Amino acid sequence: MAIETEAGAMAPVMAFALVGALGVGSQWLAWRLRMPAIVLMLVAGILIGPVAGVFDPARDIGPLMGPIISIAVAIILFEGGLTLNFHTLQDAAKGVKRLVFIGAPLGWLTSALALRYGAGLSWESAAVFGGIMIVTGPTVIAPLLRTARLSKRPAALLQWEAIVNDPIGALAAVLAFSVVLVLNTATTFEAAMIDLVVGIAVATVLGAVAGFGLARSFKRGWVPEFMKVPVLFALLLAVFAVSDMVLHESGLLAVTVMGIVIANANLPSYEELRRFKEHATVLLVSGVFILLAAGLDMDAIRTLDWRALIFVLLVILIARPITVFASLLGSGVPYKEQILVAFTGPRGVVLIAVAGLFGDRLLNLGFADAALIGPLAFILVAVTVVVHGFTLAPFARWLGLTGAETPGVIIVGGSNWTTAFAEALQKAEVPVLMTDPNYGHLRAARAAGIATFSGDILSEAAEQRLELVSYATLVAATDNDAYNTLVATDLAPEFGRENVFQVRRENTSNARHQLPRTLGGRWFGPEETHHGLEQLIHQGWTFRITRLTDEFTFEDWRKEQPEAHLVARIAPNGTIKLIRKDEDVAPAPDVRIVTLRPPGSVDDVQPPAN
Repeated sequence: MAIETEAGAMAPVMAFALVGALGVGSQWLAWRLRMPAIVLMLVAGILIGPVAGVFDPARDIGPLMGPIISIAVAIILFEGGLTLNFHTLQDAAKGVKRLVFIGAPLGWLTSALALRYGAGLSWESAAVFGGIMIVTGPTVIAPLLRTARLSKRPAALLQWEAIVNDPIGALAAVLAFSVVLVLNTATTFEAAMIDLVVGIAVATVLGAVAGFGLARSFKRGWVPEFMKVPVLFALLLAVFAVSDMVLHESGLLAVTVMGIVIANANLPSYEELRRFKEHATVLLVSGVFILLAAGLDMDAIRTLDWRALIFVLLVILIARPITVFASLLGSGVPYKEQILVAFTGPRGVVLIAVAGLFGDRLLNLGFADAALIGPLAFILVAVTVVVHGFTLAPFARWLGLTGAETPGVIIVGGSNWTTAFAEALQKAEVPVLMTDPNYGHLRAARAAGIATFSGDILSEAAEQRLELVSYATLVAATDNDAYNTLVATDLAPEFGRENVFQVRRENTSNARHQLPRTLGGRWFGPEETHHGLEQLIHQGWTFRITRLTDEFTFEDWRKEQPEAHLVARIAPNGTIKLIRKDEDVAPAPDVRIVTLRPPGSVDDVQPPAN
């Protein structure tokens, strides 16, 4: 089958396959290289589009390009709203309100000034584009937060600001454009304002009613489980389309409100819906960035001069910091967190999509400088994505606003063997946290100076009080196999299934009565049950740390300790990996191994350090 049509355009099916492969491939490569995914997606899109000319969205997809991006942005904003549970705000609530109610109008003003005096746009174009620049890009913020592992409050500030201000930015552009339209046409100001107010009201009410209606129907069992996601998608698209019919771009507000309502409705199936939406959003963000980068008009970019650089610098170094510092003044947010938020303002898909739309509309009204809005938007997105993508993590670490430098271990369950294991990890300078619903089970851990949390790891209190971002590995190790399986299964998406472990389950007399092996975490170490590990500790077995060198290899250790059980491997940078039974350790200088030894074992005979 030919890949291209007779006219030289790529077949639409092949075009969609290429976008999907590049988008997801960029995300995977970024994960492997520990780089910002957005940067790789922009590079990939530019390479296949303007540079190589292999893919041109306008040519290969045609009129579907606009609707695809509009629907994708709507779904992305809905998923963002679906993550905004009011319980997650806590002490960041005041800061978020200020960033929305003070920061949005102030950001509009400072952005318009940067456009007028930096880029040289007319007041009309600057006012419309400045409204769009309120947004800070949830499509960019979410991947950056995932990579940077920020502390809870600054992460909440950035996430909520990005999601809530996105539709506000679009509506600000609608408001500014309405004013410009009134001043340049026969339309009355009163009529334009009435249309704007009615559109916002309809969008808010429509989103809220749809959210409440969907939540009520799910709770009452009016929708079967297998139809919940399809019904959710169909209603989402309907709300977006109807709201946009009343006022263009108000659909973004409607779907955001709908997502927030559902997020706070305490739905039993909320987690399944949210995770499915997260997976869909990864695909959509990847696709939209590839499409926008591939469709970049290089001729329009070449029309930009030195004033574009001045504009970008004004936005990053002056407009954004002034907006944040003025908004958070007297809010109680620590100054370091204010600095981090002030110098973190990446823009994303919504900015480019909406800027292109209003740029074309202003051109039709006779504003020639509106042709610069699209290129300026892309340059701003590209620069902020690259700058913040590479600097957010080190900048946050410098301010002390990230999780621990060494990813730690959470041990769920207080007992003799888990306390001994935690003490060994602590001696190896690996951060460790022990949790147990029973306060008394953590008595020995507290006495040993180990960090503890008394409560259910799955509870709302744990979500609010624990900085889970500081931990990369979880071990479910209570004496209840069913609870261990529940913890490992529920938290696997949070930590990654390869980083979630549990003690071996007790064998039952009937295999049909056992829990499915597909649920729960991986086994590790000697693969003993909880009772078996307790017995080993009672018999005098101990956890020990051994450093491997070129002179004292893993094979040397195994010869000296044939009966010992290998539990974990600690890399030179402190990263820990729990080991399966009989798994070998990759030889490397300065690797340490955590082992469980029988009583009476001799100490390792290692050559003295040079």
